[in-house]
Amino acid sequence: MSLLPVEDALERLLKAARPPARSESVPLHEACDRVLAGDVAARLTQPPFDNSAMDGYALRHEDIAEPGATLRVVGRSAAGHAFSGTVGPGEAVRIFTGAPLPAGADTVLLQEDAETIGDDRIRNTFLPQRGRHIRPRGQDFEEGEVVLREGQTLDSGRLTVAAAMNHAVLNVYARPKVALLATGDELVPPGSALGPSQIVASNSYGVAALAREAGAEVIDLGIAADDPNAIMDAVDWAKACGADVLVTLGGASVGDHDLVQPVLVSAGMELDFWRIAMRPGKPLMVGRLGGMQILGLPGNPASSLVCALLFLEPLVRKLSRLPAVDRRTFALTGSALAANDHRQDHLRATVSVRDDGALVATPYDKQDSSMMKVFAAADCLLVRPPHAEPAEAGDPCEILLLRPSPTNRQFP
Repeated sequence: MSLLPVEDALERLLKAARPPARSESVPLHEACDRVLAGDVAARLTQPPFDNSAMDGYALRHEDIAEPGATLRVVGRSAAGHAFSGTVGPGEAVRIFTGAPLPAGADTVLLQEDAETIGDDRIRNTFLPQRGRHIRPRGQDFEEGEVVLREGQTLDSGRLTVAAAMNHAVLNVYARPKVALLATGDELVPPGSALGPSQIVASNSYGVAALAREAGAEVIDLGIAADDPNAIMDAVDWAKACGADVLVTLGGASVGDHDLVQPVLVSAGMELDFWRIAMRPGKPLMVGRLGGMQILGLPGNPASSLVCALLFLEPLVRKLSRLPAVDRRTFALTGSALAANDHRQDHLRATVSVRDDGALVATPYDKQDSSMMKVFAAADCLLVRPPHAEPAEAGDPCEILLLRPSPTNRQFP
């Protein structure tokens, strides 16, 4: 099987993705970044009554035909404490922002446009238009009006209007379930006492964090030894949990100790592809086992994280019905780069900003796929296309941001 280009691999992976139809009701405080599973209609009219948009005086416009008219203040209306009477000829009611407009009034005179005369009289110093500074009933929305639509992602503004429409819970699509399985006789959990030839299993924590940030519910299947029965038990566990995606870490290649692929094939997995023209991360496996997508990531930490960023994140976001994250931008190379071979390269690099605002991406000298410290310190992946020509410092390049950019400036 020849190496598959990165773009083709991602296209095939996403084409096979089927967002789960499951939905659930969640309280508003847990609904941020969730996707609505149905339209949401208002349960009340907002505002429920005509109210004042400013502090001032509610009055009849015909009583202030010109500046200098004198009116008697007969009461007050505050938010939560409406004036119960009616504004008659030559009368005004002291009113505050959000307070119900008294019956009989049709205009609000701003407090700064009113001169007080004694304890209970005012004189207008300005002539507002009729109806000025009044928020009419239903100005925002009417009872029964559909304000939010299925498929919308809930953010601060949409949660605010949902609360205003008197919804305490919302029906949202369930998060896709991503089961993570680390494999290898050499692996032990963090905090363990290491025996001979053992190392700490670290990949699953970074991959799990990325999956959660993309919108997934993560199921940790732990560590399976290099034993077909142990791997099969974990696969059965993922199926029993209703996982939408099974992500394996390590063991997906074709070495003597790489058992994940043959075990999954024996269980009925339809293998789509498993070798990508990229560095790091060539031995990436993609397939389907029943209703569960399979994504086999390499075992080396940098390879695993790069593949998770390029493939798992967009997969989870599609399954979550969330828009894709565009990490791609452009920068200038901070050092000379050698010609590239037939595999797309992803160099861990730092990003700095020149005085003129240009982004500068400088790769680390050491790019070994087992090095975690370099990945943790990197700001971006500098992308070298297949068969790229040598580049000099200052040449334009494409980068994938690992964390927020110091600037939004982009270059063609």
